Amino acid sequence: MHDESPNTGPGNDELLQPNDHHTTDAPPFWSRHDRSLSTVSYHSITHPNRNPILLEDHSEESHEATQSCWAKSVTVDDYTILTGPTGIGAYVVWHCTVGTLNGGDLELRKRYSEFDQLRANIIRSFPHAEAMIPQLPRKSVVSRFRPRFLETRKQGLNHFLNCILLNPEFAASPVLKDFVFS
Repeated sequence: MHDESPNTGPGNDELLQPNDHHTTDAPPFWSRHDRSLSTVSYHSITHPNRNPILLEDHSEESHEATQSCWAKSVTVDDYTILTGPTGIGAYVVWHCTVGTLNGGDLELRKRYSEFDQLRANIIRSFPHAEAMIPQLPRKSVVSRFRPRFLETRKQGLNHFLNCILLNPEFAASPVLKDFVFS
């Protein structure tokens, strides 16, 4: 049996007491939930007019978290396949652009092996963060100079660099600075 009285629907100010055995068609999550004194935080009782969330902007200050961040964007723009005079020993050089917070751009030219070494050095320096360091794109002896493979690798390297260079924990690392400035 359903009680259709106006005092049992959602949004009404009168609450059902635990001993009341009224049933409504409203789902249970529509019922009003009041906080008992045991579930109210002390701070909300003693300071009822304060804002519950305080947002702080430290981007213009010399705050510790912002001092480690120096890059605002990273892209792997292109690649060049270099070969020796005999055609043996060909390799790919990746062209990267790092936009700095000061407005300038750094142009990097790196081989895949340098990305691989950076990843190993970051893991060695930050063993607790290994799970958040993305894998590098796969290697391939057969497809290494094919355009489709190189485009996929470019996207993977771009993702990797963004995760590393734009992370404040890694950005101030000497390991990362060695990679950028060598």
